[in-house]
Amino acid sequence: MKGRAPTGALSLKARALRALSLREHSRAELGRKLAPHAESAEQLASLLDALEAERLLSNDRFAESLVRRRAERFGTARIKAELRTHALAPEVIEHALGDCAASEAARAREVWAKRFGMPAEDAAGRAKQARFLAARGFSAAVVRAIVSGIDDSD
Repeated sequence: MKGRAPTGALSLKARALRALSLREHSRAELGRKLAPHAESAEQLASLLDALEAERLLSNDRFAESLVRRRAERFGTARIKAELRTHALAPEVIEHALGDCAASEAARAREVWAKRFGMPAEDAAGRAKQARFLAARGFSAAVVRAIVSGIDDSD
C-alpha cells in the first residue's frame, strides 16, 4: 500500500469519496458510516450537502441501483422494505420501483425454477415452495399462481 495515506489520516471527504467509489449510498447510510469520524453533526451535514450539490451523492441513483441489484432475486415487497430502511422519501421509492411490479411474475418464476425446477407433488412440497417465494418478497397472488402451476408466462 505504498503511496496511500493510512486510514486514520483520511479526511471526512476522502472517506465519503472512498465509500461512494465502491457503490452508491443513500444519504442516511453514508451519514451513519461517516458519523464516527466527523467532528460535529454540522460538519457531517455540510459535507453531505456538498456531495449532493456536486451530484456525487444521490438518493434517486442509490434507489435505482439497489432495485437493479435486488430485482433478480427478490420480490417488490422485500425490495420496498429494504428501500424504506434507508430513510428514502416515498416518492423516491415508488419511482425506483417503477416497473418492478409488472415483472414480478416473471422474476418469481425464474427464482422458483432456479431453486426447484419442477412443481411439487404434494401439499407439503407446495407449501415449502410457497414459503420460499413469500420469504423472497413476492406477492401472495404471484406465489399462488406459480406454485399451483397456473402461471403460464413462459
